[in-house]
Amino acid sequence: MAESKGALIAKTVQKHAGRAKEKLLQNLGKVDRTLDDIFEEHLQNFNRQHQQATRLQKEFNNYIRCIRAVQTASKSLMEAITEVYESSWSGHDLLYVQAQSMEMLWQDFSHKLGDQVLIPLNTYTNQFPEVRKKIEKRGRKLVDYDGQRHSFQNLQANAAKRRDDVKVTKGREQLEEAKRTYELLNSELHDELPALHDSRVLFYVTNLQTLFAAEQLFHSETSKVYAELEAITDKLATDCQRNSYTKKTASLPRAPPAPTPAPLALTLAHNGANHNNVQRAPANENVNNNVDGKDSSVEKESEKENEIEEKQKEKKDVENQNNENKSDEVYDIPVGATLAGLPAGTLYRVRATYRYTREDSDELSFDVGDVIRVVEYDDPDEQEEGWLMGIKESTNEKGMFPANFTRPI
Repeated sequence: MAESKGALIAKTVQKHAGRAKEKLLQNLGKVDRTLDDIFEEHLQNFNRQHQQATRLQKEFNNYIRCIRAVQTASKSLMEAITEVYESSWSGHDLLYVQAQSMEMLWQDFSHKLGDQVLIPLNTYTNQFPEVRKKIEKRGRKLVDYDGQRHSFQNLQANAAKRRDDVKVTKGREQLEEAKRTYELLNSELHDELPALHDSRVLFYVTNLQTLFAAEQLFHSETSKVYAELEAITDKLATDCQRNSYTKKTASLPRAPPAPTPAPLALTLAHNGANHNNVQRAPANENVNNNVDGKDSSVEKESEKENEIEEKQKEKKDVENQNNENKSDEVYDIPVGATLAGLPAGTLYRVRATYRYTREDSDELSFDVGDVIRVVEYDDPDEQEEGWLMGIKESTNEKGMFPANFTRPI
């Protein structure tokens, strides 16, 4: 066993030495070599095809890694956007749904690129190393064939002098064996190399079509998602312009009531007491003068009372007029509102154009399409700009609501 293994190693070393010697002689031009121009053309095509496929595989693997990195970044970004977008803002639930849709689109896109593009590309490029081994083996067998051919030529030249037919016969057999081995591999490669080269067209058509179709579908679907997200933010911008997300301002404090004039008798008594404390009437005034002075004082008192009553009446009229004007401002009927056939106490009716969820206990929640009867405030001073008091017809709930979430009907 050891002898046979040693003999095999010796034979292998001898074979490698013989090939090295033959290549050296060919490179130095000492001996000729078998040429095959058609095979050389196939070999050039193969090398170029292998180089291109290897580069495409490398770049696509890098592209896949980048896609998966962007997928992770997109998921993190959408999570941050969803967290920033407050639950009370319009379209919050829809934005969350679109964020989930975006994540699913990324997953599907990455899966298609990996399974339908990268795996077939790897399979395509994996065949080149096997063909390369066969080409290298064919090159070794060609060197063996040329070496046997040159050895046989030398043997023939020497045998003619020595007439050694046994060596010539053995040399011819070895040459025929080397030729058969070489020609078998050479014939196979003459068939395989052109077929492999031609297969590139169909493979690239299929592979690139799959890639481009996946890209087109992904970008088309993501553009729809981004269009929906843009519409959501546009709606939020509109609501923000309407002050829908501005906290209601507190009602202004009521002005303190004007001081009520003191009764005339008390005023006179007070003034008289002060006058007695300061100055007394002269003792030598006659009775007639006292009587005349008393009559004059009574007339003046009567005139003052009449004047005060007129001023109070005028003030009351002004307050009534102001209250009427304030009522007209609070309950201004919008254009287009129908006033006929309304229930008692109803100013007009409105229909909700947006959904609203109350923030305080005195507010009214409603959905799009709900009908609300606008009524007067129990206390007009509670009226706040942009807010109305109403009763929702479906539930008879009463409360304040933002007017810009509704339209008159």
